[in-house]
Amino acid sequence: MGCTESLVMFGQEIYIGGLQVLHDQYWVDVPPVPGAFVVNIGDLLQLISNDKFISVEHRVVANGAAEPRISVPCFFSSIMKANPRVYGPIKELLSEQNPPKYRELTISEFSNMFGTKELNTSALHHFKI
Repeated sequence: MGCTESLVMFGQEIYIGGLQVLHDQYWVDVPPVPGAFVVNIGDLLQLISNDKFISVEHRVVANGAAEPRISVPCFFSSIMKANPRVYGPIKELLSEQNPPKYRELTISEFSNMFGTKELNTSALHHFKI
């Protein structure tokens, strides 16, 4: 059984809540949807999408469900390999009505800022234009 099949099975068989997102300074439950996957958008995707997709502060809380809640987090990280490539808002998303909101940066620069930011804050404001 491949990884994709395992992920689909988790989504189809287990409907256990516990995921919450921060909305207007309140933690709000995200109800499980049968057969669905939840994808949390991170800061780097918010930056390259020029705020078309918004990073979400989230948490998972324990509950009294009889079955375990299974989460499979996946993180993008290329800090181990030096890469001079520059990332910024996707050019096709930009226009006079939608100018870039962030400056271009390298993954190393982003990772360094992300690693030094305070807890419960975003690194994005350091890259705003």
